[in-house]
Amino acid sequence: MAKMYYDKDANPEALKGQRIAIIGYGSQGHAHALNLSDSGFEVVVGLRESSPSADRAREAGLTVAPVDEATAMSDIIMVLIPDDQQASVYREYISSGLEQGNALFFAHGFNIHYNQIRPPEFIDVAMVAPKGPGPMVRQVYQEGGGVPALIAVEQDFTGKALERGLAYAHGLGATRAGLLETTFKEETETDLFGEQAVLCGGTSELIKAGFDTLVDAGYQPEVAYFECLHELKLIVDLIHSHGISGMRERVSDTAEYGDITRGPRVINAEVREEMKRILDEIQTGKFATEWVLENQANRASFATMRKVEAAHPLEELGKKLRSMMSWLNQ
Repeated sequence: MAKMYYDKDANPEALKGQRIAIIGYGSQGHAHALNLSDSGFEVVVGLRESSPSADRAREAGLTVAPVDEATAMSDIIMVLIPDDQQASVYREYISSGLEQGNALFFAHGFNIHYNQIRPPEFIDVAMVAPKGPGPMVRQVYQEGGGVPALIAVEQDFTGKALERGLAYAHGLGATRAGLLETTFKEETETDLFGEQAVLCGGTSELIKAGFDTLVDAGYQPEVAYFECLHELKLIVDLIHSHGISGMRERVSDTAEYGDITRGPRVINAEVREEMKRILDEIQTGKFATEWVLENQANRASFATMRKVEAAHPLEELGKKLRSMMSWLNQ
């Protein structure tokens, strides 16, 4: 059984007198900075001079400084900018400001696991990764709760990396819900696989395939949209709250029978084998290399793929239908 940590396991005093630099002020960055500040920690937000987020951070009462200055004046540096920007920002603005005993924190292990960032041996390297979007991390904290998170230690120079990570997670509110111990390798590979095979890639293709099948068979696109996309939220919410069996208890017997008997024909042995191949590409670093090269080529292929995907009939129809749903616009 994996190790879980809660409030009782964390000692906020482990970060007493230590300044925390939050690099980035996007979805996760703003939540981390505000939650930690509200928890009594000294926080500085590191942003490039031209960042449009600087004013927002200052208006929220936070101290803002250029990334290199924020790093140099801090003991804990949490990197919360997009994966594809982290390595270059680290090389240009963070690495030179690191001092012995500092800690470099991440919310995703990609750049450490795939050696895009190679920290010096004289610092701690750890991960605190909330399992929810930034706005939820902030909202649940303000309501007195917390979003569960993962914690991992990659390098423990001080002997206190885990203790510091737990204190950080406590300030974030994560230990209120529970903190699951993992590794950079496990978090990175499972996160990428989940995104590609299930949460984003698998789900998007399943929706489009279902929609195309119905439309090609002569059914109204609007009806196909509702059946294959719109109602998905109802099922996902039921699974999220009650698990798969709980969802099946709450839908009709007809739906449950169709689920159990037809689902394995859609996600069949061939699909499962393809999932294994996708996982292998992640484990061997093939996907990481592909993504790094794509960014080095200014994302030319990625931009084309985005345009093609956005032009799918489902997307145009969806915009039109959602504009008629006043409750969504609220």
